Amino acid sequence: MANKTVLRKAKIRIGFLYGGRSGEHDVSLCSAASVFSALDRNKYYVTAIGIDRDGRWYVQDKPQIIPDKDFGRKMALKKSGMWLVNHFEQKNKLHLYNLKNKNKEVIVDVVIPVLHGTFGEDGTLQGLLELAMVPYVGADVIGSAVGMDKDVAKRLLNEAGIPVAPSVTVSKQQWQDNTKIISKIALAKLGLPLFVKPVCAGSSVGVKKVKKKELLAKAMNFAFQFDTRVMIEKAVDCREIECAVLGNETPAASILGEIIPHHEFYSYEAKYLDPEGAALKIPAQVKASLANKIRETALDGYMALGCSSMARVDFFLDKKTGKFYLNEINTLPGFTSISMYPKLWEATGLKYSDLLNKLIELALDRHKKKLEIKTEGIK
Repeated sequence: MANKTVLRKAKIRIGFLYGGRSGEHDVSLCSAASVFSALDRNKYYVTAIGIDRDGRWYVQDKPQIIPDKDFGRKMALKKSGMWLVNHFEQKNKLHLYNLKNKNKEVIVDVVIPVLHGTFGEDGTLQGLLELAMVPYVGADVIGSAVGMDKDVAKRLLNEAGIPVAPSVTVSKQQWQDNTKIISKIALAKLGLPLFVKPVCAGSSVGVKKVKKKELLAKAMNFAFQFDTRVMIEKAVDCREIECAVLGNETPAASILGEIIPHHEFYSYEAKYLDPEGAALKIPAQVKASLANKIRETALDGYMALGCSSMARVDFFLDKKTGKFYLNEINTLPGFTSISMYPKLWEATGLKYSDLLNKLIELALDRHKKKLEIKTEGIK
């Protein structure tokens, strides 16, 4: 009998980034613990790279998951060594060197950013990885930047004919110069109650619900702590419906889920700090025809914003009129054990570890196609 040679596929070297400079640093540590545990070690070499609140990168020699009083568990972030990020020695690889120990080097084939908020899902990190020509999970520069900016996203969704809740966006300078006029215009256009939100922030950081006009200024000043622009949005008496989208050129939509907040709205506290802050209902109790329309709109919104890889698309479903509004497209959704995005795909038939495998495949496929694009002039 002839000997058969079995060729084993080389393991992919995964570098997953977590922490970061945003106000959602702690949420990232929690998501990172779930991702780190679920990555298949038979397929991947996994390197954990923590980014501290000052933006310094640290390769974790011995990654640890530790208990946390707020989140249950999280990735530890140990600050050891001084690491330099480089990509020039090998194309399409990310190199990290320890400047204090020249023998320590890490090479990464694919990056998984488990980062939330500014400097993680707003296109800045994605731009760095594009310059380094390194494949990465998540939307590219445009999709990430637009998805993070609630104002620009709404304008693009409006242009695409997708319904969104009425709103007014104000810069900090405009607010300081014309507080009374802006308050009057916003209240006349939107009425009460309304929401005040930082334009570029996630996880409901900086969000306040305003029921009395005298409290608008206080909510605005609070939101301006987190961004230089703030959105004032009409508060819809609604159900909160979620849809997970996965894919590049031909994305797929999951079944729908519903968030039932036990707080007045789905605040940061309800999402992360209160174990009883909200109930997740999968599937959402919505008529089939309406569910299909919401799923189609989720895909339309995903494409309108230039998204790829993945996103969680959030909707408001008006309790009185039955109309729905696209609220937000989150291009790096939470990946904790209780997060809606992986739970929606699990309910649709794709378990957590297989979801991560698919995201890595999508990252490599997108990168391969980008490398085929000509960057030299026509001769």
